[in-house]
Amino acid sequence: MFAVMNLLPFGELPAFKARGFVPVDLNFDEGAQLTALYDRLAARAPECATLPEFERWLLDWSELNAAVEQDASKRYIAMTCHTDNAEAETTYLRFVEEIQPLTKPREFQLAQSYLAHPCRPLLPRPRYTVLDRDLQLQVELFRPENVPLETEDAKLSQQYQKLSGSLTVNFRGEEKTLVQMGRCLEETDRALRQEAWELVANRRLAEADQFEEIFDQLVVLRQQIARNAGFENYLAYAFRARGRFDYSPADCVRFHEAIETELMPVVRELQAARKTQLALPSLRPWDLSVDPLNQPPLRPFEQVDGMVATTQKVFADLDAGLAAEFQDMRDRSLLDLANRKGKAPGGYQCSLPEARLPFIFMNAVGVQRDVETLLHEAGHAFHALATRGEDLYPYRSAPIEFCEVASMSMELLGNEFIEHFYAAPQARRARRDHLEGIVKIFPWIATVDAFQHWVYAHPGHTRAERRAAWEQLMDRFGGTVDWTGYADARGHLWHRQLHIFTSPFYYVEYGIAQLGALQVWANSKQDRAAALGQYKAALALGGSRPLPELFAAAGCRFEFSGATMRPLVRLLQTELAKLN
Repeated sequence: MFAVMNLLPFGELPAFKARGFVPVDLNFDEGAQLTALYDRLAARAPECATLPEFERWLLDWSELNAAVEQDASKRYIAMTCHTDNAEAETTYLRFVEEIQPLTKPREFQLAQSYLAHPCRPLLPRPRYTVLDRDLQLQVELFRPENVPLETEDAKLSQQYQKLSGSLTVNFRGEEKTLVQMGRCLEETDRALRQEAWELVANRRLAEADQFEEIFDQLVVLRQQIARNAGFENYLAYAFRARGRFDYSPADCVRFHEAIETELMPVVRELQAARKTQLALPSLRPWDLSVDPLNQPPLRPFEQVDGMVATTQKVFADLDAGLAAEFQDMRDRSLLDLANRKGKAPGGYQCSLPEARLPFIFMNAVGVQRDVETLLHEAGHAFHALATRGEDLYPYRSAPIEFCEVASMSMELLGNEFIEHFYAAPQARRARRDHLEGIVKIFPWIATVDAFQHWVYAHPGHTRAERRAAWEQLMDRFGGTVDWTGYADARGHLWHRQLHIFTSPFYYVEYGIAQLGALQVWANSKQDRAAALGQYKAALALGGSRPLPELFAAAGCRFEFSGATMRPLVRLLQTELAKLN
């Protein structure tokens, strides 16, 4: 474990509050030491005769949760930063295979103790209302026979990340990761773009059987988990397990329909304009990222250090408090941002719950999307930092639907100061690219979410049926892109979407949250200081309030129908028109 810790960009991080219950020298790899702490908590619960004693018990449980989850976070960070390091992989899998199977049934036991305790009704309301609800759900869904299945799910998810992170191509004499190849799709040389796109598509297709095999196993596992918990299929189970108290699968279907009605006409307009501007007979997959006026690609930075330093200036203009928090992250080396071979794909913010600090991981290669990704993940980081003073561990994180409001709002708010990266003409291009990207991401979100609805509502489906379902959704939400000659690449495009493999049903949240973020942005255009104040106050609530209340605190409506979407689409169209 200690050797793997040397792979982390940060060193030892002090606990935000000194441990009082968990021994400082606890060895998480020693199962007996860890289970003894859970057993002590379980034995203490009935002995808590007063409300202060019961609340102290809750805080000790939170301390243990934070210590265990920080150990897990370190292992995950080391593994994703170095997917080609065997020891990092082994250390992470040891947590998945050995530690989690020990802690999950004991967490269930403690949740039962909490719910049955005579002092629980005396806890102040609404302070403990959300905790009650969430622990009732945990007890409702826990099945001991699902623990080993969930372990297998995590191991297969890690296999997907390892496979994806290992893929490279040889492009004009140089080995490149697939992420690095993304830069080529912005080049004005169309033949080069096509060559790069085909090389990447064919590299993914060479591993298509492996991706499909991993996913086949995941679908079977997840269906069994759902059946064990008494659900007809994993679709119904996942909505319950993800704590979706405030919306249903039918609401998501209506959201897909609203995206089709309100946004697809705008997408097709943008695609038609792009085709005309590029003077092309049809838009091909390699024509979607180049500047439509064939201007050279936006290159916001050459080195990652430059991106970080310039982002610091953005935050300084936006808010002094946020700028200070980002500087502190830099000083503590809580960033690993550059793309390299052997690094897992994608980007994330991972909390270190005992230190109560965030860590940002991404794969920057020098494109505008990297700037947007850093702003996005910094929004998550600011959310984590806003809850540092919360001692109840479950309340230091919010529902994903609101976590993504934190991140997507920061993209929009930070992009108001994009001139730090570019001169004025390029800044207008960058701002337009970002807003167009928001328009375009909604149909992709609908495609990914509707695909998962179909997959898990049709257990026992064949690969051919799965592909046909995907292709129907591409017909519905793909717009007017011409895929002639590349049917296999189109039919397997979902292989690139990490969430489908590693976090089932975690994707529609981005669409719900984007509606919230657009509302925060719309409010900021009326009164930036007031909108930012509401945003920060909402982040500080963590997970202590139900989802609609968190949205309301940020000045938003938690509602994702066409009626909510329509004025926000008009706002996007108005702002885009200004940037023409």
